[in-house]
Amino acid sequence: MAPVDVIVDKFASLWRISAVRQNFPCLFLAISLVGSVLKELELIPRTYFSDSKNFLNVYFVKISWGWTLLLLTPFLLLSNSSMNRNVSFLCRRLLSLVVATAFWYVCTETFFYIEDVTGACFDSDALDVINQEFTYKASCRNAGFHWRGYDISGHSFILTYSALFIVEETSPMNSLKTATMSMLPRVVLGVLYVSLNTLVIIWIWMFACTSIYFHDPSHKLLGTLCAVLGWYVTYRVWYLKPLSPGLPPQRQPKEQKQRA
Repeated sequence: MAPVDVIVDKFASLWRISAVRQNFPCLFLAISLVGSVLKELELIPRTYFSDSKNFLNVYFVKISWGWTLLLLTPFLLLSNSSMNRNVSFLCRRLLSLVVATAFWYVCTETFFYIEDVTGACFDSDALDVINQEFTYKASCRNAGFHWRGYDISGHSFILTYSALFIVEETSPMNSLKTATMSMLPRVVLGVLYVSLNTLVIIWIWMFACTSIYFHDPSHKLLGTLCAVLGWYVTYRVWYLKPLSPGLPPQRQPKEQKQRA
């Protein structure tokens, strides 16, 4: 068995555990709460990851949605077409990427708007003198001043939402392990699956760093709750309905046995 296949089996076995899948959203809420307490009590010393210019934050987190779509789009196409080649089905499933991207865009723009309308521009980081000339965060910061508003954590939101989205859309891998596929698609799927799970690990780690080192508690918790709510409304409510992108396909045990 190739090394990639071994890693695929390990990840697939992990996500087959119902308790892991069911409690995965709660993991982010727990990390956010515990991390916020540790930050407020200043119990964790500063590290490389407390600097926002660390490698993972600059090259992964700041473009996290791009990484998620870059790897998840080909995986979704390959995995879904391996189980159902119907064009309308594939187009409908691809809509899940559009829905998720639209939700990400609306939420992040809303967060920016809230920070603008609740904030003010200050001459220094002491926040003691308000500069009345600038009424928007972008113009204030571009002028070299400091903006303070209600800053819902975009990092907490996007890292939570990306991880939940990836786990949902990679669930067909458990069924595809027994599917009849040629070598190249199977290898590509395996590499994509491992890469996506690696992303999930990075997102969890960076989410923990955000919880411990950055933002106020309510900012982080609200960002996390928005992500969990978006995931729940789509994958646990809307996608169960006929007029929706639908859930990722799963081969039934009887069908798996017949194809084995």
